[in-house]
Amino acid sequence: MSRKGNNTAGILAGLLAGAAAGVILGMLYAPEEGKETRKKIKDKANDLKDQAKNKYGEVSEKVKDQYGNISSTFKETASSVAHTVKDGYDKYKDQIVSKTADLAKDVEAELNDLKK
Repeated sequence: MSRKGNNTAGILAGLLAGAAAGVILGMLYAPEEGKETRKKIKDKANDLKDQAKNKYGEVSEKVKDQYGNISSTFKETASSVAHTVKDGYDKYKDQIVSKTADLAKDVEAELNDLKK
């Protein structure tokens, strides 16, 4: 996601910079008074700033949502793996204890036979 996010952010920044440059150049060459041109440039700059803030907010929310989804999925998977490992451990532990007890009885029986 970071690679795709970097591409998207770069494209967005390039588009905004291009749009800003185009607007400024268009205004500078327009036949108006300097005061009026400066006001239009300021207004357009504020509009672009607001658009950038909105896009940043949207992207930020998407990233937060994705992080939450990934984090939740990871926690669920980790919990599932932990339960599976614990269940397997308990199962094999019981089998080993049982087989060890059987083996101990067999050894005891063999020793008793040897004593006779």
